[in-house]
Amino acid sequence: MRRRSVEKIRDEIETALNAGDAKRAEALARESLELRPDAEGWYLLGISLDANGEWEAGRDALAEAVAADPGHADAHVALAEGYTEMTDYEGAAEHIVEALRADPGHPDALYLRGCLRERRGDLDGAARDFTAAALIDPDRHPAPQRLDDETIETVTEDVLRALHPSLRAYLANVPILVEEQPSDDLLAEMPTAHPFELLGCFSGRSLTETDSGDPWSALPPTITLYRQNLQRFAHDREELVAELRVTLLHEIGHYLGLDEDDLVERGLD
Repeated sequence: MRRRSVEKIRDEIETALNAGDAKRAEALARESLELRPDAEGWYLLGISLDANGEWEAGRDALAEAVAADPGHADAHVALAEGYTEMTDYEGAAEHIVEALRADPGHPDALYLRGCLRERRGDLDGAARDFTAAALIDPDRHPAPQRLDDETIETVTEDVLRALHPSLRAYLANVPILVEEQPSDDLLAEMPTAHPFELLGCFSGRSLTETDSGDPWSALPPTITLYRQNLQRFAHDREELVAELRVTLLHEIGHYLGLDEDDLVERGLD
């Protein structure tokens, strides 16, 4: 029987990843590496392992990719993404520098550099990067939409007004705060949260919880929205307002005692 080509196998890896089948993608990546042990093969193995939740093994594979080809921009971006999720922003920035040295127009690298600049307060530099990324790949990286306080107040009032009066009464003493971005302390408490993708957070004790003795449970319930992450989420203002509503309802759901599965069933994921 004729053996499949490396190119064919690597096309199948992309198909498997798009279908959410990380295990098959990993097996195919290992098969392709046996046939051709090059930087692209290591990169595909790295992103397959990462998709399967094996970040450390994925990082090792991606390190092999950039060792084999220091100009492999996609591998540097994947490493930067991994370091970002670990809130190692310096490590992420180092790989973004290498990615853009290899490919100055890499939209994912430009977008991630914008996020890193935004994180450290360089809003002008971030805006330039977001604009550049949007010009190259507007579907994946739309230009951020401005989210002002007036819009947040209007949408919040609409959401609360639509709730049953009994629920509004429960929420009367739950402040809804706005922060520019989640703090590192919060992210340390939420290891699965992405620093640039967390849109909102409920903290404190939900209505269905009893006092567990945990000092965090004694904190007053609070809902916090993260403006900069929300601004980067939407393609237009209508989508931004819709996501703001969903985020508010999601966090209100947590306050009412709903878990993530409950919220997904209600379309509030």
